[in-house]
Amino acid sequence: MEKIDLLIWSDDDVEAARTLQVPGLRTAAVSRAARLEKAPLVMGRGVALAGLAELWVDSVDVWPAILEQLRADAYLVTESVPQPVSAEPGLLTHLTWFPKPERLSDEEFFGGWHVVHTPSSAALHPRRRGYVRDAVTRTLTPGAPPVRAIVSESFVLEDYLDPARLFGGPEALKVTMDELPLYADAADISSCPVWKE
Repeated sequence: MEKIDLLIWSDDDVEAARTLQVPGLRTAAVSRAARLEKAPLVMGRGVALAGLAELWVDSVDVWPAILEQLRADAYLVTESVPQPVSAEPGLLTHLTWFPKPERLSDEEFFGGWHVVHTPSSAALHPRRRGYVRDAVTRTLTPGAPPVRAIVSESFVLEDYLDPARLFGGPEALKVTMDELPLYADAADISSCPVWKE
């Protein structure tokens, strides 16, 4: 079984993702951009994102049939769950995606992202309720922007909207900024909040 992430850029295509019909589709989780008035951390292309679809399929070979039904940037990914997502209802997801900087080898990139940043991210977001980390193994849509990381972090809405509760102290912020060049360039990071439907 394989996982395909779709970054979706129109509301109509988010609706189409909810009714996908493709052979071997096991599950489809669709999230819609939250478009909160005072959302923190909306970066890069996050202002334009309409939604995310996470599809588990028997085989990646069905991806052309998916893209016949909606327009999206499609990526084959491997999913890791460093922090299981809480079962409490109404959680907001902060979605982040970024490419691998050209200056980094794969080994350096995954070392910086997985080995260094993942453990320290718990101090950056001490009230986080879940952390799912998708590593892109292949870009499926011709011409789609390069992406190597798609990250979903879950929060209670009140925690997410209050910077004092969303972030840890100044030391955690400093550590995060010091670690950033090990896996990403700030100018290339996109992020926004989404609601899972």
